[in-house]
Amino acid sequence: METSIIISGFGGQGALFAGQVLAHAAMESGKEVTWIPSYGPEMRGGTAHCTVVIGDEPIGSPLVRNPHCVIAMNLPSVDKYEPLVAVGGRLLYDSTLVKRPLRRTDILGVAIPAHDIALRCGSQQLVNIAMLGALLALCPLVELAAVEQALRTHLPDRHAELLRPNILALHAGAAYIREQRIAMS
Repeated sequence: METSIIISGFGGQGALFAGQVLAHAAMESGKEVTWIPSYGPEMRGGTAHCTVVIGDEPIGSPLVRNPHCVIAMNLPSVDKYEPLVAVGGRLLYDSTLVKRPLRRTDILGVAIPAHDIALRCGSQQLVNIAMLGALLALCPLVELAAVEQALRTHLPDRHAELLRPNILALHAGAAYIREQRIAMS
């Protein structure tokens, strides 16, 4: 079985890093993985995104037209990816920045107060990992412990002081889903 995930936000919000951490956690958990970052005009203020595909068997193609899951950290990302999510898929979005309701009723849309969660954990730089924690509580693709280990291994040295807050944000995002009693898949 394969699951495709797109993580998207403004350049600088850490969408690519969140996808990279997820990919490392999945790979280190024995899964097959692809990770494709988006570089280009997105880095100049538009939406930056990456695609992660996680599977139990070798992945046929890393290209994804209709992702199973999307993490959208801003309104342009919701606007871009809401129409593309596979029927029955999940779209998690930051309710701090996205004020409009989702238009589709054939997907599960989950508003996450990610900025509030991140600030409670120490920094607005943690929105990406709070959203990742929420996704993994909703769709348990890998254990949170594997993501913690990937953070320990792959967080750049220049951000070493953010290791503990990132781990807190990961668990706080997951706890939000559990507290809301949102159905898991």
